[in-house]
Amino acid sequence: MPRVLVDAAAVPADRGALIRYVDGLVAGLDRAGADLAVVCQRADADRYGRLAPSARIMPGPVAITNRAARLAWEQTGVPLLARQAGAQVIHAPYYSMPIRAGLPTVVTVHDVTWFTEPDQHSAVRASFFRSATRTSVRHATRVIVPSKATRDELVRVLAADPTRIDVAYHGVDQQLFHPPDEIEMLRAATRCGLHGQSYVAFLGTLDPRKNVPNLIRGFAMAVKSLDKPPALVLGGGVHEDDVDAACREVEATVKVVRPGYLRVPDLPGFLGGAAVVAFPSRGEGFGLPVLEAMACGAPVLTTHRTSLPEVGGDAVAYTEPDADSIASELGRLLASPERRRQLREAGLARAREFTWQASVEAHLSSYQRAIE
Repeated sequence: MPRVLVDAAAVPADRGALIRYVDGLVAGLDRAGADLAVVCQRADADRYGRLAPSARIMPGPVAITNRAARLAWEQTGVPLLARQAGAQVIHAPYYSMPIRAGLPTVVTVHDVTWFTEPDQHSAVRASFFRSATRTSVRHATRVIVPSKATRDELVRVLAADPTRIDVAYHGVDQQLFHPPDEIEMLRAATRCGLHGQSYVAFLGTLDPRKNVPNLIRGFAMAVKSLDKPPALVLGGGVHEDDVDAACREVEATVKVVRPGYLRVPDLPGFLGGAAVVAFPSRGEGFGLPVLEAMACGAPVLTTHRTSLPEVGGDAVAYTEPDADSIASELGRLLASPERRRQLREAGLARAREFTWQASVEAHLSSYQRAIE
């Protein structure tokens, strides 16, 4: 086993899909017996200690809670801690990396939509991630991506060397993400203020590429003629202006609930209790919410874009991302309990194929290639 330092200090504080990737990876590396050190924010030290009890946990300075300070410290502080830990390789799991680390460095590039869908991101964020991705592709010893689609886009857009790119699919924690019982479903529904009403669920950030405004419009059309229409619950993210505008477009009788970020323990009840989980994204590097929804026994509606068919396979329903298509496909699912039952069963079987053990093995192989 190579001695690896994982820089978890770079993980966003919003505890979204990316933090679940790093948590799953760190815990899986520890279970696999990896010789592991974890750099993290001071506030996360106890949590990583519980996730990886055999690892050496190395909290960074208090100042790195500031993003600019963290990026500056990344260039010198992370290599210093790596040397102190006797690491043979550094893994930077979130785009940016120390350029002159003096050690082999592996970087995870999660998606390439910063280049292919620039209008779907804020200009400031897109500029930062394009710069970080270019730097990582140029300087990293190895690049890890979560799907073949992301690898192919990285090669196409940045002329990246495909022999230096390793595909490592994400896993899903089957203990955490599982078909919920009645109590879990009731608790999640109560937190969302549903009081027994059925619902269609979305989970993720509300940034433009997630296509939430078209989901709202399509949902409104799909439930218009129903006697007892479900609610649409948008879990996670921030309230973007275009999401607010789409809510104002639909009739007042259409119920759209925005509970904000949900606690991770509530996600199985939220996803598994939904009539349908709708994730009509315009582009993903992987699509972890689709995998997590399948693991919770939810019927899933998503798009054919980028990596999503690699995750969903034949176990999900597909739509084009426009509102009319979403309305048509969502309407069909809501009208067919049998089709939803088939998708639940197929999704559970499909989700079992994505394990953190397999993901960890792919990461360890990438680390070893970097050292060699």
